[in-house]
Amino acid sequence: MNVLVIGGGGREHTLCWKLNQSEECHNLFAAPGNAGTAKCATNLPLSITDFEGIKEATIQHKVDLVIVGPEEPLVMGIHDYFLSDKDLSHVGVIGPQKAAATLEGSKAFAKEFMFRHQIPTAFYAEFTAASISEGEAYLEKTNPPYVLKADGLAAGKGVVILEDLEEAKKELRRMLLGEKFGSASSKVVIEEFLSGIELSCFVLTDGESYITLPMAKDYKRVGEGDTGLNTGGMGAISPVPFVTESFRKEIEKKIIQPTIMGLKKDGMPYKGFVFIGLIKVGDEPKVIEYNVRLGDPETEVVLPRLKTDLLSLLIAVQQGRLAEVKLEIDPNVAATVMAVSEGYPESYEKGKQIIGLENTEMVFHAGTIAEGDNILTNGGRVLAASSFGKNFNEAVEKSFKTLEKIHFEGMYYRKDIGFDL
Repeated sequence: MNVLVIGGGGREHTLCWKLNQSEECHNLFAAPGNAGTAKCATNLPLSITDFEGIKEATIQHKVDLVIVGPEEPLVMGIHDYFLSDKDLSHVGVIGPQKAAATLEGSKAFAKEFMFRHQIPTAFYAEFTAASISEGEAYLEKTNPPYVLKADGLAAGKGVVILEDLEEAKKELRRMLLGEKFGSASSKVVIEEFLSGIELSCFVLTDGESYITLPMAKDYKRVGEGDTGLNTGGMGAISPVPFVTESFRKEIEKKIIQPTIMGLKKDGMPYKGFVFIGLIKVGDEPKVIEYNVRLGDPETEVVLPRLKTDLLSLLIAVQQGRLAEVKLEIDPNVAATVMAVSEGYPESYEKGKQIIGLENTEMVFHAGTIAEGDNILTNGGRVLAASSFGKNFNEAVEKSFKTLEKIHFEGMYYRKDIGFDL
């Protein structure tokens, strides 16, 4: 089988690394890929939103299955594009159709979905520029901290949490009138603040059946002790120590089952991954957000723990026979630690030479590019070092030791991943 992975980050390198292990994978392509995917796949210089270019590559390389890594092409309707094109309709696509992808494309849509299907989440209200005064009045009636979310896609940066009421009002104006997040904040969701510990739940579904993949916990803040600005993720651990069997059953019963049933009930076909961002409030799970693809850097700990052939799983999804598949998981703990560029998540420089990558295992490239024999930084998050251990401390220590062998100018990583466990 010929497979195309769309995307060029750490998630996509991990997908390619795992797919490359499958006997069923004949030719593997990544678009656009990075210096890491180039080691296990053929990179194609295409934009993730260049549907025409992706079509040409799919036909040229006789691709049988397309796996969509990032959210943007899904929200733009790449799956629908394939289905509506007579030259592409026979090609399998892993990722939801446009209607279901709105679960990530619109915070308000996701909230309405959760309330409609009685899925536990924070209370909320939504506002536009026309209703900004009502938004300010709503803030006055709620208690701090104030949670403001850009409704649309904002590259993981569209959430602001503030303690001061006046600052929250100013932020609402910046988002709605100042277009702080562009069109993504033309609508803003103001949400009840939930206090608890967060985790990530991954589900794979063919639209009828589903399987729950290993859960993970990621670390979003750039600074140690969970301080500083939010990032795309500084590290992750799987499994999650505080997810007991009884808590897992609560997640399944109150969140996973009604989510999959809700998609079906609402007539939204879904073949792919559902990422459910959860928070444990007391002993109760609640949904913070949905993503319609695998998370990053959680992918770098979830996929290495899969013993079941990933491509076989995805073929079963495409063929609607996921119920027949038995999932095998490595019982060891996996941890990943992200090395980032100096200045990230704000401004940073690219083009720094990376040395020391030889003789390292499970180092996934997130923001890299090859220039001749050299590998250079090409993003804020550059590399994810993943390791196995008997417990999370051992796994994290192994990842630190891997990163000690690697160097690029301004390289930074958190040395406390797992500190709160």
